[in-house]
Amino acid sequence: KLIPIFCGIIVGYLAAWLFYDLDLSGVRDAAWIGLPQFVFPKFSWEPILFMIPVAIAPVIEHIGDVYVVNTVTGKDFVKDPGLHRTLLGDGVGSIVGAIFGGCPNTTYGESVGCVAITGNASVSTIGLTAIMAILLSFFTPFVAFVNTIPSCVVGGICIALYGFIAVSGLKMLHEVDLGESENLFVVSAILVTGIGGLSLNFGGVVEIPNIATALIIGVLTKLIVGKVKSNKSAGKN
Repeated sequence: KLIPIFCGIIVGYLAAWLFYDLDLSGVRDAAWIGLPQFVFPKFSWEPILFMIPVAIAPVIEHIGDVYVVNTVTGKDFVKDPGLHRTLLGDGVGSIVGAIFGGCPNTTYGESVGCVAITGNASVSTIGLTAIMAILLSFFTPFVAFVNTIPSCVVGGICIALYGFIAVSGLKMLHEVDLGESENLFVVSAILVTGIGGLSLNFGGVVEIPNIATALIIGVLTKLIVGKVKSNKSAGKN
């Protein structure tokens, strides 16, 4: 089921190669084997203050991805093994990655999109894919070639992958009664702020991305609307 995606990458890359001047010198000049650049971590308040609000976005992405996998597999991973264990796995992975100079990680939507497209959520398949990706990362010409893929081609791929996640998320909304004004207000606030790209910036030091902002506004809307509704109910009684 991923063959059409690969065909799209190939056709898009060839079209970009014909109409744009792609720089392939990095592929020609790359050594066959390359090792990652290890960086010893040091303590600094600036990245800590920056990552605290940013960390909210990967948490929301993680939870959403788990629910998508629930839909694909027909199982409830929120209960077994539980979000506390899956989130802990993400946190440990980020710690290990940071020790070796890597970037923070989460359950990437692209990978979950592939799971949604294929319907294959086999742990052994995903584990083997992870091992292959790690081994390929040491093959420098392949890494250099991937970096030459134009952003327009990558954008087309992301439309398909993220689209599957969005549709899978919308499937869960059919259980929500949108006839209730309370639910309608909450969903509207989340969709408009999240899709609209609303982010919060505090003095250029701390920036909360749109996904985390949508979560915060959604929670506040739920609390405010729920409080008003309960006060009205109390007044009637």
